[in-house]
Amino acid sequence: MIGAQRDATGALAPQSWQRRLRARVRTLWVLKMLSTAGGIALFFYAYFLVMRHPLGAVTVMPVIWVDELIGFQPLAFPLYAFLWVYISLGTALARNLRELVAFGLTSLAMSIAGLAFFMLLPTRTPDFAINWASHPSIQFLKRVDVAGNACPSLHAAFCVFTAVALNAQLASLGAARWLRVCNVLICVGILYSTVATRQHVALDAIAGVVLGGVASLAYLSAMASPGAETNSKQPSTSGRA
Repeated sequence: MIGAQRDATGALAPQSWQRRLRARVRTLWVLKMLSTAGGIALFFYAYFLVMRHPLGAVTVMPVIWVDELIGFQPLAFPLYAFLWVYISLGTALARNLRELVAFGLTSLAMSIAGLAFFMLLPTRTPDFAINWASHPSIQFLKRVDVAGNACPSLHAAFCVFTAVALNAQLASLGAARWLRVCNVLICVGILYSTVATRQHVALDAIAGVVLGGVASLAYLSAMASPGAETNSKQPSTSGRA
């Protein structure tokens, strides 16, 4: 068994969570890398296709008091962009093929639901009175992502789903509490950035949180099924490079 050590009495000593985490990352790492990159590429292709071909009139999302409370903060851009690294952690820590497939299928279902909303009930963010040229990183984002596909925020949805999946994965590893707290803080930071960068308004983010919450419940239910429990007891060292 990888990482198995014996204590002074000759009995097998339990692995530290750090060793289990490293073994988890090495499991099926090539498949994880390729499926994550391919999934993100396919998502963006569909995302921009839907944005450019809505099936109805585009509705401008309203601003509420939460938007005024948060305000515009261009320094939140790194947090916003970090989502795509954050998502990859969810696949990297999948313990086996079944868990990786469950993460992928849940992400696919969430994407289809969001894109269906964008196509059938297209929305956009309002025109904020901001000189984007003064904020190059945000200006680039606005040029690429324009203002469509606003509600629900799939940025928020994927953030919540990834946070829930990571929390379950870290718990299964017996990871330190501070690491799980960091996971929550990163999730909150990314949610904040979706509004602070003015890529979305608060109502978009709230709708995205709801979508991500529903997806998370479906994922956790799948992981709690008897088949998942059986697979979780098997050694997770296959597919190592």
